[in-house]
Amino acid sequence: MLDDAPPPPGFSAEDQRWMRQALALAERAQHEDDEIPVGAVLVGPDGEMLAEGWNRNITEHDPSAHAEIVAMRQAGQRLGNHRLLGSTLYVTLEPCAMCAMAMVHARISRVVFAASDPKTGAAGSVFDLLTDPRHNHRVLVQGGLFGDEAGEKLTRYFRSKRGKPAG
Repeated sequence: MLDDAPPPPGFSAEDQRWMRQALALAERAQHEDDEIPVGAVLVGPDGEMLAEGWNRNITEHDPSAHAEIVAMRQAGQRLGNHRLLGSTLYVTLEPCAMCAMAMVHARISRVVFAASDPKTGAAGSVFDLLTDPRHNHRVLVQGGLFGDEAGEKLTRYFRSKRGKPAG
């Protein structure tokens, strides 16, 4: 999709802008750190970026250092608060259960993700933790923004790791 094309239905031009930023961070994860290419951008209620992150679990020897967690930790430090009220998290892959529950506890308002994760996705694919009515907070979820692009990036990464041809 061209950057000057109208946003897909259900997404704003700002959504498109922030997801493009998250996709660029996914590139950094892969090319700078040889990490799984997932990037995340956390935007405050005022529309300003609070934090960004990309997968760092291999580099930092930390199983919890997923892109979303990295961004939420950075934002919490910046704000001096563990609550990230009114914020929107843009991430290139559907959150896993760990990340989804961290978002619930942080009181994030909205999550926009690119590619679905049919193996471990916790925003509707395998689990639906972000909108579960049993939680005291629910997160608005929108998926699929640049999902094909993000999915292809992940497929190419894993194929190269397994020594398989790119096509």
